[in-house]
Formats: sequence, structure tokens, C-alpha cells
Amino acid sequence: MVALLGPSGCGKTTALRILAGLERADEGRVLVSGQDISDVPANKRDMGMVFQAYSLFPHMTVLENVGFGLRMRGVGQRERRARGLEVLQLVGLGDQRDRYAHQLSGGQQQRVALARALAVEPSVLLLDEPLSALDAKVRTQLREEIRRVQMEVGRTTVFVTHDQEEALAIADRVGVMSNGRLEQIAPPEELYARPRTRFVAEFVGLTNRLDAAVDGSTARVLDCTVPLLDGSVASGPGLALVRPEALEVRPESDGNAAVASRSFLGSVSHVTCDLDGGPEVTAQTSSALAAELAPGTRVRVSVAPSPVLVVPAG
Repeated sequence: MVALLGPSGCGKTTALRILAGLERADEGRVLVSGQDISDVPANKRDMGMVFQAYSLFPHMTVLENVGFGLRMRGVGQRERRARGLEVLQLVGLGDQRDRYAHQLSGGQQQRVALARALAVEPSVLLLDEPLSALDAKVRTQLREEIRRVQMEVGRTTVFVTHDQEEALAIADRVGVMSNGRLEQIAPPEELYARPRTRFVAEFVGLTNRLDAAVDGSTARVLDCTVPLLDGSVASGPGLALVRPEALEVRPESDGNAAVASRSFLGSVSHVTCDLDGGPEVTAQTSSALAAELAPGTRVRVSVAPSPVLVVPAG
């Protein structure tokens, strides 16, 4: 599963529609298993697509909706029914087969749309923000369900989303897009820990911007020496992009910052500090330690010796 992640208008859905054959690329090719399908019409591409809007036929039952693609392919009624019941069981809706769309919740309708796409056994499954119309709890449940189903049927899947938590949680690889360009594509852990561009570092997760001085393969940040990630400035001043969990905070009467606020997140908390003569920064620490750091407490903020990306200042 590959997730295409990025802000609205960056080209995610356009890329997906090009893959599906619903749009034609100005340049480049679409390859599936090494085969060029750029000139193959959409209905011959052997792809299943699930849209943000469920697009179910209101006059058809759930089972009839799921079997629609098979009917268009000339599959007989008995086989359509058997295949439809099979995929409805797969998405957990076997007992809803005789209902109509208006009798289902949003999450159930999206499961039907997923089952309909899977029924034709496509070589590639395309999901265009399929969860964006659902509430937070249902989104979380359904994204795990989509991942389970995708792994069970073994279909290559491209999943478009603007929700970074969603992308990082279920994808094998995440491609971050900006202004029509793929900035970086990598496994979630690598994307988060080793961003290659400023946009990726700032778009994925919280990021602090701290003055840095680069010398060779290291940089000085908050009087700490840290290694550099590829893509950093070669030498001189810059801005280090530092994750909250890479900042360490400890009480110290003559420290370099004062606690501004705390945000409790369960086992961990975010502690926001005002650096003396510098910007506001957010560190992630244990909630047990954060409980001791009331607003106004003097603290020492330092940087853990993990690699950082240093970009040009300004």
C-alpha cells in the first residue's frame, strides 16, 4: 500500500485519476508490472477505484451494488451473487446484503464501495480520500479495516489522503506531494526520521526551527553537536528542523528557557517553552516529568544527538 500525502491542491487526486485513466498526463508514462498502459482506456485498465463520495446506486441493494461491475463484465447472476457475498463477508457486511444505501451509515456505505471495487478482482486498487467524510472514530476503525482487507486479498493499493496520521498508520510507503511534485517516497519510519526536504520535514509531524551552525558533517544547535541528514546546507548558518521528541527538557534554575504551557497526551505530554532570546519550541516528554514543569518553570532545553535536517535560514 502506497499513500500519496499532501495538502489540498498538491496534485494527489490528479495523479490518481491519471493512474485510473480518467485524466491524461501531459508527459510521462503509466506502467503496471512494467507494462505501459498510458494509452489503455479506463475501462480496460483492470483497476478498481473507491471515491470520496460513496457513489452507490440508490435503487440497488447492497448486493446489487457490489455486483454491478461484474454485471458490466458479462458475469452471470449466480457467479455475481457468490462473488458479491464473498467480498461483503470480507468487509464485514454479509448481513446487510439486502439493504439500500439510505439504510446504511456512512462507514457502511464506504465498505460497500470498497467491496464493489474488490469484486472485480482488480490488479490495482485506487482509493481517493475514502475516509474524509467520516467522523474521527469511524475513520480510525475503517482505515484499519481497509488495511486488513488489502493485505488479505493481496492487492497493490494507492491511497490518497491529506491526513498524515492516516498515511503513516497504514501505508508500506508514503509519498509526500507538493505543487504537483513528489518530494519524497519512503517507508513511514524513514519519512518521519529522515526527511529529505524542508517541505517533508515541516509537513509530516511537528517540527521546531532552531538556529544552527553547520561545520562539516555536524551542526551546533542549542550548544549541542548533532549529525546532519542528507540535503542539509554544506556550511555556515541555517535552520535546524528538530522533532519534539528530539528535544530534552529538564528543570534548571539558570536554564535557557521558561515553560509556557503543557499539553497532556496520555503517557506523553508536549511542553512548550520560550527560549531566552529565541523562538518558542515544543518538546515531547513523559507525562510524569511534564507534571513537574508548571508554566514559568526555568528549564534547560537541549537537542538529542539524532540526525537533523538543516535548511537555509530565511
